Amino acid sequence: MTLSAAALSLLACAKQVPPSTAAAPPEPRSVQLLTATPERETARLEQRREDVEVDTREGERTPRVVATGETPQLLLDGAKASLCGDAACTQGFAVDNFLLLEVLDTKGKVSRRAAVGFADSVFIGNEQVDNVGRRAFSFEPNEVDLSALLPESEPFRLRVTALDYWGVGRVTNVFLRLVPGAGRAEDDLRGH
Repeated sequence: MTLSAAALSLLACAKQVPPSTAAAPPEPRSVQLLTATPERETARLEQRREDVEVDTREGERTPRVVATGETPQLLLDGAKASLCGDAACTQGFAVDNFLLLEVLDTKGKVSRRAAVGFADSVFIGNEQVDNVGRRAFSFEPNEVDLSALLPESEPFRLRVTALDYWGVGRVTNVFLRLVPGAGRAEDDLRGH
């Protein structure tokens, strides 16, 4: 009898615990990937990305490095990830010729790659790098959505290299914008 009374009092105590309050959703966050680099002739860019090959009839097949950057460790966690030219995501960005985006896991190993900008076919070894967005030099804020490129629930870093293979190379400021709760839409396979 004493045991059942003790059990009932424990259950009663459990019901008196105040309900937990949900934390306020996090605010949008921006991480600067690249700082604006003024226009320079391709021939004056000394560093090359030897592992990258561009399928081009004009210019060099091995692109030259305009600028590089890398984020700290991030977690997507349902957020929408896009590229912008400023932290508030009110400006677009520009690159001549393209950005090589490389997703790194917690051990620093590249898990995925994509190219953004004015390049038809980019290869690393025998692997063709997917293009994200349209083939252009300039992009509107939020136009380039990287959500599908990034891991949903695993920590990652994003390394970005602005590359040039013809004429002049340049890049404006480039930011990664993370907007909570606006991430990937689920595929609807119901045939509607």
